[in-house]
This record gives sequence, C-alpha cells and structure tokens, in this order.
Amino acid sequence: MRVSLSKQYDIAILGGGPGGYVAAIRAAQLGFKTVVIDKDNLGGICLNWGCIPTKSLLKNAEIFDLMKNHSNEFGISVQGLSFDFNKIIKRSRDISDRITKNVELLIKKNKIDRIRGYGKLVSKNQIDIFDGNSKKIDSVSSEKIIIATGARPKAVPAIPVDRKNIITSTEAMNLPTQPRELIVIGAGAIGIEFAYFYNVLGTKVTVIEMMDQILPVEDQEVSETLHRNFKKRGIEIYTSAKVEKAEVKGNEVIVTIEKGGKKIELKSEKVLCAIGVTGNVEGFGLEELGVDLYKNHIKVNKNTYETNVPSIFAIGDAIGPPWLAHVASAEGIHCVEMIKGKNPNPIDYNNVPGCTYCNPQVASVGMTEAKARENGHELKIGKFPFMASGKAFAVGEREGFVKLIFDAKYGELLGAHIIGPEATELIAELTLAKSMEATFETIVKTVHAHPTLSESIMEAAANAYGESIHI
Repeated sequence: MRVSLSKQYDIAILGGGPGGYVAAIRAAQLGFKTVVIDKDNLGGICLNWGCIPTKSLLKNAEIFDLMKNHSNEFGISVQGLSFDFNKIIKRSRDISDRITKNVELLIKKNKIDRIRGYGKLVSKNQIDIFDGNSKKIDSVSSEKIIIATGARPKAVPAIPVDRKNIITSTEAMNLPTQPRELIVIGAGAIGIEFAYFYNVLGTKVTVIEMMDQILPVEDQEVSETLHRNFKKRGIEIYTSAKVEKAEVKGNEVIVTIEKGGKKIELKSEKVLCAIGVTGNVEGFGLEELGVDLYKNHIKVNKNTYETNVPSIFAIGDAIGPPWLAHVASAEGIHCVEMIKGKNPNPIDYNNVPGCTYCNPQVASVGMTEAKARENGHELKIGKFPFMASGKAFAVGEREGFVKLIFDAKYGELLGAHIIGPEATELIAELTLAKSMEATFETIVKTVHAHPTLSESIMEAAANAYGESIHI
C-alpha cells in the first residue's frame, strides 16, 4: 500500500514479524495512527520460514513415524506405506502462505497502513522506504518508531554457508530433494527439530554440539532422555565437539571436528548450520543516528524498550535473547502500552516457556535443577513418568516425564521440565502457575480432569512431597 509522502503517524514499525505486526495491532487498538513497513510478507521468519512451516513438517514426520513403526499396536495394518517429499514441503509452504495472508487481513481490519519496501531511518522521526533496486519510493514521519527487524542465522568463517551444500534452516525446509545424509551443526531447538524430521524420513543424520549435552539450555535429565531416544532412532550424536572446518568437495561436505583431543572427519551430502542467530541491525540507519548496539543487537531499556535515542524503540530478536516469537509479541504489546502510558508490569524473562517440537516433545519454564542449586536453593523435586499415566498409555506415547522443582522452604515452583507427549501444550499450565507464584500445594489441590496428560503435572507436584498416588 502506497501512502502520501506527507503522511504523519503516531507509531511507525519497521519489521512485520511476530513482534512488529503484533505491536502494530495493539497500537491501533490503543488509538494510535500506525504504519508497518516490511520488504517481505508479514509474519517474519516465524510465519514464513520458522515456527509455523516447521511445525507442519514435524507433523508429517510424526504421522509417518506412527504409521511405520506403531500402527500394529493400534490394530491397523498398512501396506505400501510411502511418502512424497515434495508434497510434504508443499504442504508446509501452503500453510505458511495462508497464515501470512491472514496476518495481512488483520492489518487491514485494524486500519493499519502497510508499506512494502526496505525502510531506513534518516532521523529519529523519519523513515525512508526503498525498493529492491535501492530506489526511494516513499517516506513516513512518525512521533515514535519501533524497530522490529528480527534476526538471521549466525555465520562463522569455519562453516561457510553457500545455501546449496552448507545450508541454513530456510533451505532445510524447502529442499528440492531429500538428502541421503545430513550433518546438523548445533543441537539447540532448530537443529534438533530438523534432525528428527529428516531422520524419520530416512536421511542418515549426524548431530554435532559444542556443549556437553543436546538442547544445552534444558535440564540435564531431559537432554539425556532425548539423547537416548535419538540414538535409538539411529541418529549419531557428538557432544563436547568443536567444528574446526566444513569444506565442500565435489558433491559432499567434509566436516572436521575436534573431540576429546582427537580430530574426526565426517562426510555428508548436506550440512545444516544451526548455531544460533544474530540481530538484523545493519543498513537501517541505526549507527548513523547513534543508536547503541551490543553484540550485533540493539541496546534498550528492558522496561520501556526505548533506545538511547528518544522516540526510537526496539523489540524482538533484534534486541537479543531469548530469540522467541512469543517473547517478541509480548515485547511489542508491552512497548506500545508503555508509550500509551498504561504502565504494564514488566515482562518476567524468568517465566518464558521454551519448546522443542521433536518427538518426544520438550518444554520447560524457569530454572533447571542445576541452576536452582547454583542459586543456593534447597530443593524439593517431583517427577512423574508418562509410563504411569493412563492417558499416555491409551494414546501410545509413554516415553518421558514431568519434572517439577520447588523451593523446599516455601514450596514455590522454581522450574518445570517436560519431555513427552504434548509437552509444548502442557507447559502453559506451569507457566501460569509460576507467574502466580504457585506452590506445590496449589498444584496438587487443583482438581485435574481424568484421564488427561495434565494429571502428570499434579502427580509430579505431589511426588515432590511424598504424596503421589500413582507411583
């Protein structure tokens, strides 16, 4: 949508991802005249190349895995089971396209102006917009500007991404053919999800992680459980391993790693670099305006999200970890509510859930056991295995457990960790409980429906104090 060069706004938002478009909608709800600027479809990496399309791929893998390896358990016979890789990819892309179109409709419904182009700040109150040929096509003035430009995959010289042989997550979800072998460098959520997806479809997968466990931010017991599951699936895993170099030679990539003082060479058709992300802060005029940056991210006041330059704010992946879509959305809402003068409570970054959508799923909120002990807490820890859950038994997903960490003195919930069926859905109850400073008694005395997977949360809380009924 083209707007007049003289158009004035209350809030202009540069970037239309889950931080930017959510901030725009909330701003419009609060009565601000709002414009959102983005060169691509709205939804950012999350809706276009991340959260949504990857969950489509993972659902395909889950169904194929269930039918191939477990259909007999359900009394279902399947003959000639196969899959069409290109249709799996197409389904993912179609879902992404539909979701992003819905976001565009939401922007229109809320009477928000939308400009497609590259935005660059030329003052603390003006953004010029350029097309793909660097030709200026528009300009807007705004009382407040919010930077929501997101992040991109991190690159290092030792792993030269060419997007053909050495790829990022973007290429991994849109390959024209399924690779015979795949080496995944980085065992965070992105790397682990793709490792699971391609392994289920029959690709020989190897995972390399610099830290001493996969999913390094998760509780050790959870990571160890997933490690065993992946090994059982045939995924080769190297932890405490440093990648020295990745080189393309002919039709394969040779990755040299150092582990335990020894050099190991690994060969693969494709290599996925999933070592993290870095903020998109270059080329937007930030440095010219004197906006403070740190480690390739924008420095902000974490209560107001204002930068050191008055009237310029920043949210989401561009301001640093945690690099999560739901955090960006929360920051966007908080930021515009602060601008409105509503003074909302600050976001509690210690109460942000993290989810990994492999199978078994992994989800957590709050402290790990190791972190809680490091912080000096005396602990009560409760665990409940899904093996003992009637609902898990009925649906045929009995691997994993719920682990709850309580402060022994006050009974307050400090951390929650789940590996198993629907973990990424179950974590919401515990996130709410923690935000309300719930104690073990609050959880135990809350009547949970039977039979449900959520009963495992109640049982884990009871187990911490020796009151569990079913183990």
